[in-house]
Amino acid sequence: MVVKKNRIDLNCDMGESFGPYKLGFDEQVIKFITSANVAAGFHAGDPLWMAYTVELAEKHGVGIGAQPSYPDLLGFGRRNMNCSPEEVKNYVKYQTGALSAFVTGGKLQHVKAHGALYNTAVSDPLIAEAIAEAILEIDPSLIMLILAGSKAEEALKKTGVRIARECFADRALNPDGTLVSRSIPGSVIHNVEEVVERSVRMVTEGTIMAIDGSIIDLEPDTICLHGDTPGAEKIAEAIVKGFNKANVDVRPMGSFIK
Repeated sequence: MVVKKNRIDLNCDMGESFGPYKLGFDEQVIKFITSANVAAGFHAGDPLWMAYTVELAEKHGVGIGAQPSYPDLLGFGRRNMNCSPEEVKNYVKYQTGALSAFVTGGKLQHVKAHGALYNTAVSDPLIAEAIAEAILEIDPSLIMLILAGSKAEEALKKTGVRIARECFADRALNPDGTLVSRSIPGSVIHNVEEVVERSVRMVTEGTIMAIDGSIIDLEPDTICLHGDTPGAEKIAEAIVKGFNKANVDVRPMGSFIK
């Protein structure tokens, strides 16, 4: 049975610029989200951008999380790599530890794998568990974001890591609840009204329509919005207004995840 919610966290990938190259609309989107996933150097970001993004998040009272990736700077972390669980564990520890050094008090809220690493963890329990082990060894109070309803959810419950089940405001889903590949037309949803409707429905009704028209049950704790989408700040503002209208409390996941 799906339990309907009256609270949600709104997260966004941030700090994905590199050197002189600027990516995303962080300064505009940060005003509306409650959690930021900050690139930690392997797919994007560098020490200067990490410091800047953390400062931006702290200024706006946004929960800060590390976004570790496969070591794939050229491919923006979206290319799969044949890495062992031990390698993944150490990649996550390295990047999460680096980002925590920029946070006041060194205290992060969460960890969310990026791109291909995230997708691999969804389908491979060993990789998901490796990420969880890294998190638990760094700080057992950290929250790990996983795709709501994925195979990894049950495996991760055994590890004892705190879990936040994630859904995506602007990404289409396959019937099994996985994300539609970006290579397929319609995988990214740009219509603002549709994005808002989907987001509110996921929280208040616990359902979403897959790309084939079937209905998926889910229980999201956090919803992700992509900050590099043109007009992302308007989409973020519209989502928050939609939640407010539906009497959904939007706040950092750290305040309600057990």
